[in-house]
Amino acid sequence: MALTAIAATSNTAQAAVSLDSNHVQVEAGDTYKSIAAANGISIAELEQANGREVGGFDLIFPGETITLPGATATTQATDTNTAATEAADTTAQTTDTTTQDTAQQTQATTQSAAQTQSTSTGTSQGTFKISFYDPAVLGSNMGYSGVAANLSVFPKGTTLKITLSDGTVLIRTVNDTGTFAYSNPNQLDVAMPNNQIPSYGVTTASVEVL
Repeated sequence: MALTAIAATSNTAQAAVSLDSNHVQVEAGDTYKSIAAANGISIAELEQANGREVGGFDLIFPGETITLPGATATTQATDTNTAATEAADTTAQTTDTTTQDTAQQTQATTQSAAQTQSTSTGTSQGTFKISFYDPAVLGSNMGYSGVAANLSVFPKGTTLKITLSDGTVLIRTVNDTGTFAYSNPNQLDVAMPNNQIPSYGVTTASVEVL
């Protein structure tokens, strides 16, 4: 049974004064029962919203502020919505990153495929020894359109058509050199993604200047 600090008869009891949509102020004669009834909620719900023991003695005083269950529910809903929004933002960022990585990989593969499928003819330079490397593995951002060569044989910017011994055609532009190429004028090191490098590794190819 709910008690009040000031005794009151049933004919003096009145509904607590509403402070806002979630709080009321106790008036003389109010009880948890009368406040619950006036707000269409159960006594147990009102007790829980105010940290009281359910079914216990609810001693209240005039002027005291009582929290209605709706205030707790609103706070929980707000927290839930905030968490959902943050989760959505994280998912969007992850999706953007994945999409960007996929686009870059697709661009590199498409570029490589276009160069491989080219059937242009040019001036024959004879047979060269061919090896392969992945610039990305070496920390380079030069991409896969290049080939390292002895620059005294093929200056930078020279476009080469490289026909491998198995018939595969690669179109590459000279953009680099190296100790191996400087020492071996008849060797080329072709840029290619690791997952596309032929299993046989080193081979020979006929080379043309386009």
